[in-house]
Amino acid sequence: MGDIIKKILKKIKQYDTIVIARHISPDPDAICSQIALRDAILENYPKKHVYAIGSGVSKFKKYGSLDKIDLKTLSKVLLITLDVPNLYRVDGLENISYKEIIKIDHHPFEEDFKGIEWINEQASSTCQMVAQLLLKSNYSLSDKVASNLFIGIVSDSHRFLLPYTTLETFKIVSNLLERTNINMANLYEKLYERPLSEIRFHGYISDNLKVTPNGLAYIIISHEDIEKYQVDVSTASNMVNDFNYIIGVYVWTFVTYDEKNDLYRVNIRSKGPVINTIASKYNGGGHKFASGVKTNNKDDITALLKDLDLECHNFHSAK
Repeated sequence: MGDIIKKILKKIKQYDTIVIARHISPDPDAICSQIALRDAILENYPKKHVYAIGSGVSKFKKYGSLDKIDLKTLSKVLLITLDVPNLYRVDGLENISYKEIIKIDHHPFEEDFKGIEWINEQASSTCQMVAQLLLKSNYSLSDKVASNLFIGIVSDSHRFLLPYTTLETFKIVSNLLERTNINMANLYEKLYERPLSEIRFHGYISDNLKVTPNGLAYIIISHEDIEKYQVDVSTASNMVNDFNYIIGVYVWTFVTYDEKNDLYRVNIRSKGPVINTIASKYNGGGHKFASGVKTNNKDDITALLKDLDLECHNFHSAK
């Protein structure tokens, strides 16, 4: 691992223009790793041109701003992709011509980007990997950068509760705390503060979650539900980890209909059955126990729920 980190740091030093991208529909890990890496490079190489690109998400503005730049005007670019295993899901890739590419990702391998590939499925988050990269460099590390890395690690590990949390996760967080002045209480408030509408929406999900005899819990959230509770189509995805400890439930999934894009957004979590192989059948993917799907075919949702229910049955029968 030390060799690949050295290669990445060498490439960063070599290039004057660096573009940092992540997956579409980002979560805090994607946004925070992207902004933290950009800011860290700029703080240590102030003469470089470093841009964090992609569509903005209003609720994530508190972590930092993205760059508005005409990517077509850039040349001799080093592209660094974060938290994304396949090129088609990189936000903004169609607008850029790059000379070399680096992938930093904690998802299972799906596609070779034809550059430097640093993949660590055992990492809790991409922020953990970026923190490891920066901690092994001779970079100075600001409180702002460390705070974003901490937020991404906490978010993707669900406050260190998910099985992707390891001893290495805690060592890296400990190093961040030793080297900077992170205010954990303020950061937790920043990450988990919610409007009352979302609290009530959480209650709606709890009241309407269906559970099959095999241990699949699911809910299909309509456009009318979204409007009634005055939330957005991504709100449910931010709540899915809250349902991790229901007795008798092995897999749970939230399906949200996005009327604007005529799209079903599916978030899937598991306490044992492997779900990413099922998600891949429907052009989705992710981790073994945390995956997602997007489809505009309603029949796919029916078939997906049936497959997940069968996997729950097989898992329970094998115990």
